[in-house]
Order: sequence, then C-alpha cells, then structure tokens
Amino acid sequence: MNDEDAQHVEVRREPAARGMQQLPREESLRLLGSVPLGRLVFTQNALPAIRPVNHVLDGEDIVVRLNDGATLTSIAPPAGEAGLVVAYEADAIDPHTRLGWSVIVTGYARLVADPSQVARYEELLRPWVAQTMNGVLRIQPDLVTGFRLVAQPAVAVCAAGGDRR
Repeated sequence: MNDEDAQHVEVRREPAARGMQQLPREESLRLLGSVPLGRLVFTQNALPAIRPVNHVLDGEDIVVRLNDGATLTSIAPPAGEAGLVVAYEADAIDPHTRLGWSVIVTGYARLVADPSQVARYEELLRPWVAQTMNGVLRIQPDLVTGFRLVAQPAVAVCAAGGDRR
C-alpha cells in the first residue's frame, strides 16, 4: 500500500461484542440477593406461568410473600409436603451498555407454616403491591445458574474510502 492508498483507508470500530461468563453458585446467589425483584416461574393448568415478585434471601433460600386468594397460594403444596418445582430468575442488565448479569434458580417451593418464621418474613419483606399478603413461600435452590454479560475487545475494521477511478 502506498501513501495515496493510506489516505483512503478508514478505520472504524464495530460495537464491542458481548461474551457470557458462567458464575459460580456463591456469586450467583450473592447477586440475586443484591436486587429486590425477580420472576417466579411455575406451572398453572399445565402451562408455564410467570409472576414478578419481590424477594429476600435467607441463607440460600429465596422467600416471597403471597396475597389472599393468589394463584401461587393455591398451587403451593401444604407445609411439610415435598414441594413444588419452580424456577426463579432475577437480573440486572443495562440496556445501553448491554452489560450485566442474570441468575436462574430451580428448586422446591414450600409454604412457610411456622408462625414465628412467617412473622419474621413479614417484617423483612414488605410487598410492593397494595394487597393483603398472608402467605410466605420459601424456595430452596437445587440448581443455580448464573452468568455475566461482559464486553469483548473491540474489533478494528479497515475499509477502503472513496471512489478512486
């Protein structure tokens, strides 16, 4: 390439690609505990259903409160039974930078029956909606999957500039 050719070469930066880094269980749960809102995924009438709920982490357990007559109350197994398989997802992803993280937990959900535990969770977890909340659901994680969206190095693209006839 001679000097004249070099004057017609334009270098532009493509938007940085994003990569996914798998997160260990401990970091995934720490991130989950850093946000107040997530999505509870369960089965209703043999179909998947999703509800946004606020939560608190108690150790590794995810705790949510339920309202009177809620679908969740009707599908949760009675206290002492094996539990209902559910998924819980929370994330923090910036729409402009496209960076952040997501955590998905799969585990067993059970109603909390002990009155002292219910009272404790009522203090720790204030509902975001103006409804009577009288049920508490505890999700014990079995499978915890977390990932972080990270920027990859930008790629320089060389393009010949101008029409050179």
